[in-house]
Formats: sequence, C-alpha cells, structure tokens
Amino acid sequence: MKLRGLSLLLALALACAPSAQAVEFTRAELARATALQNRLLTLDSHLDTPANLARPDFDVLAAHPDNALAQVDYPRMVAGALDGGFWAVYTGQGDRSAQALQDDRDAGLQRLLEIHRMLAAHPRQFALALTPADARRIKADGRRVVFVSMENASPLAKDPSLLSFYDKAGLRMLSLAHFANNEFADSATDPKGPEWQGISPAGRALVAEAVRRGIVIDQSHASDAVFDQLLELPVPFVASHSGARAIYDHPRNLDDARLRKLAAKGGVIQVNSYGGYLIDSGASAERKQAEEQLMQAFGGDWESLTIAQGAELTRRQRELDRQYPVRQATLDDFFAHLEHLLQVAGPEHVGIGMDWDGGGGVEGMRSVADLPKITAWLLRKGYSERQIAGIWSGNLLQVLQRVQDYAAGQAAAASAAD
Repeated sequence: MKLRGLSLLLALALACAPSAQAVEFTRAELARATALQNRLLTLDSHLDTPANLARPDFDVLAAHPDNALAQVDYPRMVAGALDGGFWAVYTGQGDRSAQALQDDRDAGLQRLLEIHRMLAAHPRQFALALTPADARRIKADGRRVVFVSMENASPLAKDPSLLSFYDKAGLRMLSLAHFANNEFADSATDPKGPEWQGISPAGRALVAEAVRRGIVIDQSHASDAVFDQLLELPVPFVASHSGARAIYDHPRNLDDARLRKLAAKGGVIQVNSYGGYLIDSGASAERKQAEEQLMQAFGGDWESLTIAQGAELTRRQRELDRQYPVRQATLDDFFAHLEHLLQVAGPEHVGIGMDWDGGGGVEGMRSVADLPKITAWLLRKGYSERQIAGIWSGNLLQVLQRVQDYAAGQAAAASAAD
C-alpha cells in the first residue's frame, strides 16, 4: 500500500501545483456540452471510488469538494452528467506470500461487498448493470450505472475458482496485474522486470475462463508482452485507463503500433487523467522525499485515511507545492493524449477512463463535476454526436456486447454438442 499511497500523492501534486493556464471554455460551450451529455449514456471505465466506501465519514450521496480522497459522489456525478461506469475492486499487490495471497483474497471480497452494500443502501440512486442493455435501462430510470470491475487479479491467486462467485456478483471487467508482477501476468512497471514474459500459465487459464464467462479483459497496468498475447484472444479487449506513449513515453501508455492493433482487434483504449502518465513532472529528489514524509505523517496507508484527513492532506499538499514546485498536468496535457488516441486508433476505439479516486485529475478538471469540458472539447474539434456517444460509452459497451455474445455462442454450441 505504500507505493499506492506515494503514487496517489504525486498524482495529487500534478493536479494542484502552479502551472500555465490550461484551455478554457465559455459558459455557452459548457452548457451545450452538459445538455448533450445528459442525453447520452456517459460511462467512465475506471472508478476507484469503492476505495472510499469503507471510510467511516464518506457519504456517496454528499458532495466532498476540494478533498484529496474523493472526486466522485452522487451530487458531482449529477453536476458533471456522468451516468456511472465500472467501479473497481482494487487490491494492492502484496508480497505474494501465502498470508499475502489470503489477505488479497479477503480484501477483494470485502471491496465487492462494499459495492453491493452501497447498491442496497441507495436503490433510488444506483443500480447494478450486467449488460449494455441494463446500462441503458438504468439511465432511462434516472439512476446511476454500476458495473463491477477488478483492478489486479491478485484476489483470485489463492483460489482462481472464485471468479465464478465474482461473475455471479456482477464482475464484467478483469485486469491481470497492477504496479508489480503477480501470479497471473507481468506488470508494465515492476522494477524487477518481466517474470513471465507476458501472461503466466495460470493467467492464461484465468483469461480463458473469464472470456468463457463473458468478462472483458482489461490490459491497463500490464506489460507490452501481455498486450501482444491478448491479441490472440477470440474477442476484443480494452485498456480501461491508459494513454499515448507517443505523447509521453511511459510504460503504462500504449505505442502507436499497438493502438492500431487494438483498433483492428475491435478493442478500445480509455484515456486516463493520471498526471504521472500524462507528463514528466520533473520532481526533484527533495520533492520525492518530502512526499514520502508527508504520506508517513498520515500513517503511510492511503486506504486507512478518513475523508476529513483527505481535506487536510489537500491543504498540506498545497504547502508542499509551494515549497517544492513541480510541473503540473493540465487539461492541455490530457487533451494532447486524447487527440493523439483519436487520430491513431480512431473515434470508434477510444473512450473515457479517468482513474478518479485513484490519482486521476488535472488542473482544470479535478472531479467528475468537470467532465462536460471533455464534451465541449470534442464539439469544438468537430466530432459528431454519434462519435461523442461512442466515446462516452458506445465503444466500450460494444466490446462488452461482443464478449458476452461470444460467451453465449460458445455456451450454446457446447450445450448442442452434449
């Protein structure tokens, strides 16, 4: 969890430090964009908001502005015309000891339970979606869409058969790894380098079972070799929160050749707003040390913080920014990635996955309340309503539909053969 906390602290820095003025929009542009979003189905493919559900002072029905921990809540979803998305069962990568694998298993189940508790507590505001048709129906009902995803498959390492339980509980998207290698696949960012040269034998079995169940595979955080091996699947896959390596050369981003292959496969890249993947902040050694000291002052564990501490962390972070300035990621940086992805992969293969509540956000777009700026930019660039509808949900849901149709077809064929 220490690495997760430091990474999130750096991302917050990139969203708060002084910088040049980012692109601006008129009130008329934002009003038009908000009105359009309210008509469209708008989904974000990577919401880390479930991390907040266990915090004792977090209320998903209340707004929590200017808080380092909370960028998504019901009032700001309404303000930003966000209909919902994929709510992540995230588990930090442990040391892979027997105890760590058991802890990861339990943490994943606990996070899944928290999502379902939220659904049960607020049925007039939120509803579980299992299919694209569910998402459209939930929007028509005036509620917010909750698909379940998993970021890092480590909760399944001790017992991969738990995938069956997650499937029945609504899991519809699965990523294999996070910051470090695990039993299933290599990470793009493990300092030790590759362990499996892509996907492990256990990972291949897990992917095959997920595809059989109609669960979309998410490549984000996994290595290039994992990407290349996922191209062998009979169905398309997604990168739920990634960027363009041509804009910023970071292993978490995808190069142009792979973007074209993803599009040819029928897949989608969902652009993220995590500052550390958008730009090089130029943080000094002194700055990084100060960040670590600040995180330790709050206990060193991001997930144990309260929302009240999040507000204080925001204040302390701004003090740190004044003392050790870094280059900040702005809307301009975000749009540079989005524009490149649209040009290379095409508007039918790009979507939105901001990494809210997991480090996402840039100057000028700090929470889901600011999302109409994306639509305003797309309109300014001349994209059609049909294309914008695809970017906001249609492209991603088409992948989900194709994966579910494939699973249903395979099940029908197997049944007919019996």
